[in-house]
Amino acid sequence: MPRKSASVPRFSYKADRLKPLRAFCQTARLGSVSRAAEALYVSQPAVTLQLQALEREMGVKLLERSGRRLVMTREGEALYELARPLVEGLDGIDGAFRERMQGMDAGALNVAAGTSTILYLLPPIVERFKAEHPDVRLTLHNVTGASGLDLLRSDDVDLAVGSMLDVPADLDYAPVHRFEPMLITPPGHPLANKPDLALEDLSPYGLILPPQRLTTYRMVDLVFQRARVPYTVALEVGGWEIIKQYVAMGLGISIVTAICLTDTDRDRLRARSLAGWFPDRSYGVVVRKGKFLSPQARAFTELIKPALFVRGGYDDTGPSER
Repeated sequence: MPRKSASVPRFSYKADRLKPLRAFCQTARLGSVSRAAEALYVSQPAVTLQLQALEREMGVKLLERSGRRLVMTREGEALYELARPLVEGLDGIDGAFRERMQGMDAGALNVAAGTSTILYLLPPIVERFKAEHPDVRLTLHNVTGASGLDLLRSDDVDLAVGSMLDVPADLDYAPVHRFEPMLITPPGHPLANKPDLALEDLSPYGLILPPQRLTTYRMVDLVFQRARVPYTVALEVGGWEIIKQYVAMGLGISIVTAICLTDTDRDRLRARSLAGWFPDRSYGVVVRKGKFLSPQARAFTELIKPALFVRGGYDDTGPSER
């Protein structure tokens, strides 16, 4: 009598794979079954059952508790990387289809960026985008640092443009432009024309810097600390234009990124490269990993740099201010 082959376990939910994968992705993203249930408009027990069934099918533990949050195991991270683009692609197919049928002359685009990016980097991009897609409602959200990342993670913006030093694991950053670090002083300042400028030469003069929470302050502090060179901060204030004005008034010197220096600054400021001590600053596009980019978002990134996200990830399925 022939031996019957072992039957493969079957679970009732397998007729609809999207539900458990969606539950898993939301729980992994939000770190909580209750928050995932709220986002999906289902009960907490329903999400729990879908997660348990998914773990039984995969034969591995996908989530584990760390304090008050649920975090992914190594196996969970591998599944999340595969499942998230699929889930978001299917969830967004209705909107994507309507946008495709309507063409690019419809819809909305939300971009997060800091003041310097909006003021110095984006104007030609925005001008071209509005000329080519006049009916797309473009909103620039003027935010800095963690605020921009929060908007990305909550899907309140499609992408962010700015500078990043540390890239979180759930985001992708594609640098596009690089700018030199520059010392700025008033025209008659002792450092304005000093030959063989050294980092130690900055010590006697108070620095005017952005607030401590922003990247420039952290970078300046790190460089001085590593070189064991003392420095003082004369003033903390946000915004390159304000910093330049106060330097021109003689209230201190500053270390800025070359992106903010324009032709109008030549008469009131002296600028010198500090590339020998400070790293270049990159500016680029930030997106959430697995994010389905709309046609409007893809068109915007194409104006920043063609084929920026062709390498596979975002459209197959993101400041720091300073």
